[in-house]
Parts: sequence; structure tokens; C-alpha cells
Amino acid sequence: MNVKEVAEKLGLKVISGENGLDREVKGGYVSDLLSDVMGSANAGELWITLQTHKNVMAIASLKDLAAIILVKGFEPDPDMEEQSNAEDIPVLNSDLDTFTITGRLFQLLNP
Repeated sequence: MNVKEVAEKLGLKVISGENGLDREVKGGYVSDLLSDVMGSANAGELWITLQTHKNVMAIASLKDLAAIILVKGFEPDPDMEEQSNAEDIPVLNSDLDTFTITGRLFQLLNP
């Protein structure tokens, strides 16, 4: 399943990085601690977080993550959005809280 399909099935809003919507999704990772994501996330995963600054994009690029999902309606800072477009790593958002969107993503990826 790719990022675009996940976004459509979960009702996520695509904010930036549209050129990366065809990235394959291999799983998910949930953390708001950048060093945790850097040490434990795997390539192709969707990162669920409430962090909205451009350092998120640096970690996502380093780990070759499929996309970032911002929770609770959070919007990316302008520099995060700009970097998302430059790296072709989509930033999506949801009005749902972390627990709910994580559960829905898990169910979608593990039917």
C-alpha cells in the first residue's frame, strides 16, 4: 500500500510533499522524541507525531520514512512544509489523537 492509499482510507489531509505519495508504506512508528525515531524507526514507515518543526524532516529523510502524520489537527511550520516538498516526503494530518490514528493505521496495515 502506498502513502496516497493510506491517506485516502484514513481520511488524512495531504499538506505537502505530494510528489512522494507513491512511496510504499511498510509500517508505522509513533514517537514525539526525535532521537527515539532516529534510533528505532525503519525505512518505509509512517511516523505519527505532534512535532511540527523542520528537524522532523531531517530525521524522516535520514531514516527514509514514507511520510509523516501530524495528529490533533497540527499543521507543519512553514520550514517543515518547505523541506517536505524538497525531500518529497509527504506531511499528512488528522484531527484524530495519536491513539486513535495509530489504531486505525495498524488495522489498515494488518487486516
